[in-house]
Amino acid sequence: MRLHMLPRDFRWGVATSAFQIEGATSADGRGPSIWDDFCRTPLAVSNADDGKLAADSYHRWHEDLDLLRYLQVTSYRFSIAWPRVQPTGRGAVNTAGLDHYDRMVDDTLAAGITPLVTLYHWDLPSALQASGGWASRDTALRFADYAGLVADRLGDRVTDWCTINEPLCCAWIGHLEGTMAPGCRDLRSAVHASHHLLLGHGLAVRSVRAHARQAASLGIVLNLSPCEPATASDADARAVERADGHINRWWLDALHGRGYPSDMVALYGIEVPIEDGDMNTIAERCDFVGINYYFRVRVVADETVATLRFRQIPVEGAPVTAMGWEIYPSGLRDALIRVTKEYGATTLYVTESGAAFDDEPDSGGFVHDPQRSEYLARHVEATIEAAENGAPVRGYYCWSLLDNFEWAYGYRPRFGLSYVNYATQHRTIKHSGLSFRDIIRQHRNVPTGEAADQLDGTSRR
Repeated sequence: MRLHMLPRDFRWGVATSAFQIEGATSADGRGPSIWDDFCRTPLAVSNADDGKLAADSYHRWHEDLDLLRYLQVTSYRFSIAWPRVQPTGRGAVNTAGLDHYDRMVDDTLAAGITPLVTLYHWDLPSALQASGGWASRDTALRFADYAGLVADRLGDRVTDWCTINEPLCCAWIGHLEGTMAPGCRDLRSAVHASHHLLLGHGLAVRSVRAHARQAASLGIVLNLSPCEPATASDADARAVERADGHINRWWLDALHGRGYPSDMVALYGIEVPIEDGDMNTIAERCDFVGINYYFRVRVVADETVATLRFRQIPVEGAPVTAMGWEIYPSGLRDALIRVTKEYGATTLYVTESGAAFDDEPDSGGFVHDPQRSEYLARHVEATIEAAENGAPVRGYYCWSLLDNFEWAYGYRPRFGLSYVNYATQHRTIKHSGLSFRDIIRQHRNVPTGEAADQLDGTSRR
């Protein structure tokens, strides 16, 4: 692996999100979120799972910090739960909730690990949803207020911030497809939510810069998928343009000052609720773009699909994860190069890259997961290929540190470098965790055979 092609200060990290790992959904004044509500909706989540306990990271933070130390990551991307900081999404800070993240920041920095803080990873306070949620402009304004409160408390130490994680999932999956919170199925709400999410991003960038007491590096996290036609037909060529517009261009164009793609505005047929100055706010200067990549999208035209008139189809014979997602590392390379060449990106991070497999511990409790180790090695190699082609990629974050609550899929999919026994909450580093640590050590020129630091209270092999 040609790790020398990456800059010496390249960041090697892991990522998590608050709702997926914290549990403690009513502890210390935390208010309810739309995901707490969605989990109570009949048939919404596999096996009727919920996030009440998750991986109990709220109470087991120091165990997870031990994992970070052992993996020798140089950065940790985690999210802050908005309803822990502002239980209703408005008003004064819930001090106990923000204290938790204050301690996390101190502990992470003391371990020599740079925190990359995500302000919004989908856990909107329920009270804001009751007054319109992201379909309402007011939520973008409230998000900016919340961002300022967090930056005022943490911005003397935190320098790196993600505003919103994957607005595509919030808008299209949460408001159009209805298979994520808040579970809406309405095109108008989805288009309005998409605009207000991006507006909230721009306002939050300004708010963090105004409140942080250190220079702040800010960006947004997009989940991008290269789109390909299933056949050489004209119909599929047009379908892939629609797919690319829906999945990629809608977000990239607006964020880079090009406005919303006119072909998609016409396709949706919904007036975007743009007010004076909005598009300049959305295109507020950022310091990086975070790219989450999981799969490419192969598209076939389908006139029976409302509005979009395309359908994703599987790639026959392709290897897949336990989620049925195609394993296609070249798509990560292509996404990084595209954002560089078409949008002039100056700094990119791979903010999520990982795979779910059917992990089963052996008789000693250890998980041999060579598929995930191979997956990570190939995606790191794809990142290197992008760098060789001029992509200014400065970090790679594996999803995820821990097995966790995987949204509507519940607890069955396991993405973690660490196995979580949900009955006992015991953590065990998997083979893939050891492999990822070896990649990090090789990049840092640390012999992989050196004795490891002790992993207090946590099993390893």
